[in-house]
Amino acid sequence: MHLSEKNLIRKEMKESLALLSKPNYEHYSYIIANTLYKDEDWQKANVIGITISKEPEVDTYQIIQKAWEEGKVVAAPKCNPKTKTLSFRKITEFSQLESVFYGLLEPIIEQTIEVKPEDIELLFVPGLAYTRQGFRLGFGGGYYDRYLTKYNGKTISLAFNLQVIPQFSIEKHDIPVSKIITNDEVIKIK
Repeated sequence: MHLSEKNLIRKEMKESLALLSKPNYEHYSYIIANTLYKDEDWQKANVIGITISKEPEVDTYQIIQKAWEEGKVVAAPKCNPKTKTLSFRKITEFSQLESVFYGLLEPIIEQTIEVKPEDIELLFVPGLAYTRQGFRLGFGGGYYDRYLTKYNGKTISLAFNLQVIPQFSIEKHDIPVSKIITNDEVIKIK
């Protein structure tokens, strides 16, 4: 069976990330978070859209906590598997999250309100692998690709340096993020 290039990269990246030790995962996540807090896009944004991480994604729990401390509005994604679309809902505490499919934590609809795309000033876009041009290889669901077509604010991705790779094929609908923060550097995309 021929694995497509993207699926092959996904598989290899998941394997590489699985080898990241817990101490390094915590250390790199902490460095990335502290770099983020100094970034002007973070400092200017009053409303952020951010994923609830699950390992081995860069830890966003500490970032969400910091956002609340700084008085920012935090909106977390809720997937609609039927339409493969995302909406973002305001959370004010972690207890407003529930575990849905794949063990992902999502906002509980009855306890949260929707935040419209135009109200989010900084959107954190998850992915498995990135190029230095800001293109991302997601987890394969296409949720963010669809959301980004109707989102015009700033986008940012948090990644471990091993997730930045030279290239993969880009399709015409792929939308790059405007910045990638890794544990080594900040990559600003033109």
